[in-house]
Amino acid sequence: MSSEIAVHPVEAVRWSSRGDAVRIVDQRKLPGEYVERELRSLDEVCDAIATLAVRGAPAIGVAGAMGLVASLAEFVNDDPARFARRVAEHAARIRATRPTAVNLPWALDRMLVRAREGASRSPHAQLEALRDEATAILEEDRAMCRAIGEHGAALIHDGAHVLTHCNAGALATAGIGTALAPIYVGAERGIRVAVYADETRPLLQGSRLTAWELSRAGIDVTVLTDGMAPSLMREGKIDLCIVGADRIAANGDVANKIGTYAVAVAASYHQIPFYVTAPTSTIDPDTPTGEAIEIEQRNADEVRRGLGGLTAPEDVAVYNPAFDVTPAALVTAIITDKGIFRPPYDFSRGGRSGR
Repeated sequence: MSSEIAVHPVEAVRWSSRGDAVRIVDQRKLPGEYVERELRSLDEVCDAIATLAVRGAPAIGVAGAMGLVASLAEFVNDDPARFARRVAEHAARIRATRPTAVNLPWALDRMLVRAREGASRSPHAQLEALRDEATAILEEDRAMCRAIGEHGAALIHDGAHVLTHCNAGALATAGIGTALAPIYVGAERGIRVAVYADETRPLLQGSRLTAWELSRAGIDVTVLTDGMAPSLMREGKIDLCIVGADRIAANGDVANKIGTYAVAVAASYHQIPFYVTAPTSTIDPDTPTGEAIEIEQRNADEVRRGLGGLTAPEDVAVYNPAFDVTPAALVTAIITDKGIFRPPYDFSRGGRSGR
């Protein structure tokens, strides 16, 4: 095992230098161009989340809370009652941008609780209280990522080959990621890890984002198209799979980027551990099973024109769900900031650390 190294993942979501805007890495531009944007207005915040300029369940929760604050700054001269109503209106619009990931409504609900507690105060005081809450959500997300990394790193042996799908790294959170957090922590400890990143069609989050951020951090990464993973498994070249999650039902069913279910099925057939990583805020106790999870349907042109020019007939019907649901029976364990949960899943009790 080599000595410990410094790993510096990208910082995808943070306050602007003046604290009056949400500063994001525009992920639509990667890997060809690195662009940071500052979101101030409600329209800018909603557009950035809806168009995947900022994406990943934890990241959109953080960006939604911080964006709510930024979008309200110009209205601090309202009367207190009008400002309080505006908080609810802005939160409702931001909430509607992405329906599947639970982190966004979770973060906005926290903001609304804080808003109701101070609804009689001046708009300036209300805004500062909301800023404090959004900052707490940001810092908690960073700490959550680190905790997931610490728990998950114990499952990775030196020289491991890890398959991941989509992007659940630093670009998907405010910290070092969820699925990639154990890899980053392992690298810091000198554990040698080689990552295979599924391309993740149709928006190529694996090849555009995961490969970009791992390469930038000095992690060994190889890109493959989505259909190639089972062949690698058959050849004995995958030791474990680690993916993220956008919503986890109470029974352990997992909604994640489309294609995750296929990876889980292949991993099960080849008897390869399939791990899901997520903050505890992604676990939705009000959703009993994956059947109750609303799956976002996205624009057909993401498939027809996903690589620039037409890749399918212009008028052909397209099935384009953003997510699929992996049954709990295919999940080896769920790695959270509170520990590792194994089946049968009971999230009312604390998870275990390590193996």
